[in-house]
Amino acid sequence: MEVILLEDIQGLGYKNDIVKVRDGYGRNYLLPQKKAVIANESAKKRIAEELRQKAHKLAAIKAAAEELAAKLNGVKLTIPVKVGANGQLFGSVGNIQIAEALAAKGFDIDRKIIEIKAVKELGEHTAVINLHKEVKAEISVEVIAQAEEQ
Repeated sequence: MEVILLEDIQGLGYKNDIVKVRDGYGRNYLLPQKKAVIANESAKKRIAEELRQKAHKLAAIKAAAEELAAKLNGVKLTIPVKVGANGQLFGSVGNIQIAEALAAKGFDIDRKIIEIKAVKELGEHTAVINLHKEVKAEISVEVIAQAEEQ
């Protein structure tokens, strides 16, 4: 019996795979549990169309990520922070502060996709933004001492 899997099944295959299984396994387990459908011509055509549409959507998402990466590459952020008398930072600069600085420049970036180790000293640092599993952007982050108010 040929079936089309509706979800990943360990040891058998992945979602949308067409696999051969024993008749009893297909009829008594996969079909009643809604883990597979019988692989007839109409089901094969439907799956092929879904995969084509999904590939088109993924290509559009990747293109949008590449466009945003082109805008982000070369962006330089300056983040003022409070420092002690000996030049030591109070706290650290992380992805939250970088996301806020990017928002001030007009980029709406989620803080969870920004990779940077906690910055605990003044100077120039590099942050990586994971826009897509295949698209990354690097930005320069300069941490400077905040002007003291008197």
